[in-house]
Parts: sequence; structure tokens; C-alpha cells
Amino acid sequence: MTSHARALRRRILTPNLSETKVEVRGFHAKNAAARELLETIGETFLAGYAFAVEAKGHEDAVRRLAGIPTRFRGFAYEGAAMGFAVLDALPFGRSTNVSRFLAGAGAQHVYMAYVGVGWAMARVPRFRFRRLAMPDPLLRWLALDGYGFHQAYFKTDQYVRAAYQDPAFPWPGGGPRSYVNRAIDQGIGRALWFVCGTAAERVADTINGFPEHRRADLWSGAGLAATYAGGADEDELRSFLRRAGRYRAQVAQGSAFAAAARVRAGLVVPHVGAATTVLCGLTPAEAAALTDERRPEGPDGEQLPAYELWRQRVANDLVAIGRN
Repeated sequence: MTSHARALRRRILTPNLSETKVEVRGFHAKNAAARELLETIGETFLAGYAFAVEAKGHEDAVRRLAGIPTRFRGFAYEGAAMGFAVLDALPFGRSTNVSRFLAGAGAQHVYMAYVGVGWAMARVPRFRFRRLAMPDPLLRWLALDGYGFHQAYFKTDQYVRAAYQDPAFPWPGGGPRSYVNRAIDQGIGRALWFVCGTAAERVADTINGFPEHRRADLWSGAGLAATYAGGADEDELRSFLRRAGRYRAQVAQGSAFAAAARVRAGLVVPHVGAATTVLCGLTPAEAAALTDERRPEGPDGEQLPAYELWRQRVANDLVAIGRN
């Protein structure tokens, strides 16, 4: 494919940059700094997406991804994984882009890459889902997290304000069907950090507007976003943890998972340590070590996937050592 053809493909497939603007999305604007942070994250995600869909090869995309500032590079990799997944879903595509990405530079950013695949699920026809690579049975649930984030971000009235859940989502990844909407809720919880403009009190109020049985997963997702994306100072984070109440362990677990993703990718920046100190009482390195230690080896159960067992183990350990 020529460079002109690849540039045309990028223009056709890449969402408009205006879609990342807080005002366009109708999100809360806590202050100018929070607005700038969230819009920069959105712009960086789209940049990574564009790198992938225009790239001559994976090496070309990875070279351009390396130029993204450390704080935001993970979001660019997430966008790139979405781009590669969209290419895989296209008619007559090779359907090996994501697999090759995960086998190479994407391996270091594997958590964000699976989330990016979930973004693609929200943008491609459902009958093409089977072409999307999710080879790791433990991490495949992160694709649903990515799908949930996308829906809450772009369909906020439906998925946040009306608290919609899809009763028959065509999940192609296998495992317990009863867990599908729980994994989607974890992504919706992450998106609430963006929808609410990183305003911790507003996030808490929004979560409390959802049915009780969904709140644990929403709090976990919000705790992950508060740590990975940042945007709140330590006083706000303490208030956020206090508002979580009985779901403090889920917030701590989400924070630990965010730290693990940052540590694995070599993308730890100061706000990550500030958040893990408040939300789970550990440094990013300690939180990452805990998640690695508690990573399960066995297959999914009939009712709960190994991924949920992993989340529960981390949450329980943080409770046991009094870190939340």
C-alpha cells in the first residue's frame, strides 16, 4: 500500500479530534488543568490510533509511539491497539495485526492493548468480532473493560445517566457469560473519571446513582482511572476513598492494577505514586509486585473467570494488610 493510500485510510478511519473535547462530550469541567489533562489524553489516544492505521508496518507505528511523552504514552498504545484491531476487522484484512503487536512492542503495554481491542469492538460490526485477537484467557476480559469505557464516553446519556446494560452482548471471548456485564461496568467506572472531569466527589455521586449490585465494579474502575490518568490531588483522593465506604477494597484493587500497568510499561510518573499511596497504601512498585504475586494460573471457573479471582485476591490482600 502506498503512503497516499495509507494516509487516506487514516483520514477515513480516524475519529475527528473534536470528539475528545470536554465541551463537545458534555463532560464536567472541574478546572482548566483537568480539562487540559483529559483532552490531552483523548488527543494522544487518537494519535496512537492514527499511527497504527497509517503505519507501513508495526515498526513504523512503534517508532512514532516512542515519541509520546511518558505520562501519556500508555494511552497512545491503547489507541494503536484499537487501530490495529479495526484493521483486523476490515474485509480482506490479514487479521494478524493485533497478534503481531502483542508479540512485539505491545507486550510491554499488554493491559492497555487489550483495552484498545475493546474500543474496536464498539466501532466494528458485531459479526466481525471473531477476527479480533484476544489470545490471553486471563486478560481477554480487559477488552470488555475497553468496550464499557467507550460506551460511557461516547454514549454517556445511555450508559451513565440511564445506567443501561446490554442484556445479550455478543461476547466472543468465552468464559462465564454472567461476568460479561461486570467487566463492562469496570470500563464504565473508568470512564466516569473522565465524564466527571476528575472531580472525585462528582464521581462518587454518579456511582451512587447506579444500582447497588453494580457499584463494586464501578468503584474499581474509577480507582484505576484515578491512578492511571491522574487529575486529583491527595486531598481529593482521600475524600474519594472515604466516599467509597464499603467499596474501599475495590478502589484499592483498581489502583493497584493501574500501578501494575504503569510499572510493566516503564511509565511511572509522580501522580501514580501519589495515588497508590492514598488509595492502596503502597508504592507503585509494591502494588505491581502484589498483583504479580496474586496472578492466578488456573482456568476460569463455571461462575467466575480467573480474572475476577485475581481481582478478589488483590483486594483481599490489601484488606488483610490494612492498606485501604
